Amino acid sequence: MRRQPSPWRLGLATVVSVAGSLLADAVIVAVGTAMFASTKGYVHFRPMDYGKLTVIGVIIGCLAWPVVTWISSAPRWVFFRAAILVTLVLLLPDLYLLLRHQPAAAVGILVVMHLAIGLVTYNALVRIAPPLPAPTRQPTLTR
Repeated sequence: MRRQPSPWRLGLATVVSVAGSLLADAVIVAVGTAMFASTKGYVHFRPMDYGKLTVIGVIIGCLAWPVVTWISSAPRWVFFRAAILVTLVLLLPDLYLLLRHQPAAAVGILVVMHLAIGLVTYNALVRIAPPLPAPTRQPTLTR
């Protein structure tokens, strides 16, 4: 049986996840709009627009990690698969944007942003805030 990550390491992983995801978003928007000039000024590329949603999503992911470590004997295995599933679900709004005839290049950049956020958050949590090992039972000496 494993124990949950230490609170201070979970806090650090959360800060790294939020900061890393926001940085990744900004870099992806900058590179994406440089590569596809027609996407400059796209409404979803405003830092306040993507930043708010990124922070909310990352915080939810960071709250899920200790829950997974609590309920699973293989938390990394479960969390990895859950992260993939959640990322796929979060791509549905991007698909909706495509169906609403939004520019494909801009939506592609949003997809890359979603993938980057998932990668940053997963790696920060499992590497910075791993579950603590279960305490070992010390044999008792009997006389």
